[in-house]
Amino acid sequence: MILTLLLYSFVAFTSIQIIYYLIFSSVLFDSKKKKENKKEIPISVIVCAKNEAKNLKLFLPSILNQEYPDFEVVLINDASSDETLEVMKSFEEKHSNIKIIDVKNIEAFWGNKKYALTLGIKAAKNDNLLFTDADCKPVSHKWIYKMTEHFNIKKTIVLGYGKYKKEKSLLNLLVRFETLITAIQYFSYAKIGSPYMAVGRNLAYHRSEFFNAKGFINHMHIKSGDDDLFIQDAANKVNTAISISKDSFTESIAPKSFKEWFYQKRRHISTSNHYKFKHKFFLGLFFISKAIFYLLAILLFFFYPWELILSILLTYYLVEFIVIGFSCKKLNEPSITSFLPFLEIGLLIFHFSIFITNLSSKPKHWK
Repeated sequence: MILTLLLYSFVAFTSIQIIYYLIFSSVLFDSKKKKENKKEIPISVIVCAKNEAKNLKLFLPSILNQEYPDFEVVLINDASSDETLEVMKSFEEKHSNIKIIDVKNIEAFWGNKKYALTLGIKAAKNDNLLFTDADCKPVSHKWIYKMTEHFNIKKTIVLGYGKYKKEKSLLNLLVRFETLITAIQYFSYAKIGSPYMAVGRNLAYHRSEFFNAKGFINHMHIKSGDDDLFIQDAANKVNTAISISKDSFTESIAPKSFKEWFYQKRRHISTSNHYKFKHKFFLGLFFISKAIFYLLAILLFFFYPWELILSILLTYYLVEFIVIGFSCKKLNEPSITSFLPFLEIGLLIFHFSIFITNLSSKPKHWK
């Protein structure tokens, strides 16, 4: 009786996972509708930097060299203690389209990126805003155009993809896999009309959306979440578009150590506690059902004919390999599918360890 119940449970959780991947597959299908925005509208690119002197030297030229006729670059120095401001000024001397916002720490918003971003958003001369980070570079000279071509009368928020540069290491492979899965999720949720997050490495929206949501006021006390918690407040099925053109991606250097990546993901996951209930429920169900799926698979291999359990596993992996494989091609993420089962189990263990750690303490700073 118990074994039969476990088998039925295994089939049920396998079905839940397959349904998720079928939903994720919506990312694979581009809309063929012509864009309403035919004009190259004025854009303000906003980069918030805290102690990023080195990265600004490396990556800011890739923004300044964009093939776009009308854009400014708003550089926000968020109370840096290194030479970030000096580097910004050196670029400003050579480029007339740079505007610098030098933010000083104040007691009420000490070390708060959202305060610095708010000042930058208010200072931007254009209403259409495109955000990235100082440690990111666009992969194409068409980045601004490809991200902002989705703007029209209805679409005032555009979610982009912020990928990590490929390197030869297990950590890099795991980081890129986690980034891919996260992107597939927030893109597919947006496509089915329920946007819940974005990444600040590649995000665009109209300034009116910022003021309609009262800026970051609802979560100003939370150090992270200038991207995903803002989307929770501002995005809906009508005003949100996604950009999965390869020319619209940005690329960053992946964390070099598990410790660095662990801290980064701790901040991201702690922020998800403030999502809407429906998003927390379905995101949690995806994680929990996958963990139970693997636990039941291991357990049932000892008590049921292995051919039956293996056939169920192969059905799951067939669907997963198809969706993840085509998503890798769409988002230009090589080498991931070859190690898919191992990456998936590794990511489960990683997320579970973060969940346990965050129960006892929370990250306090964005940098």
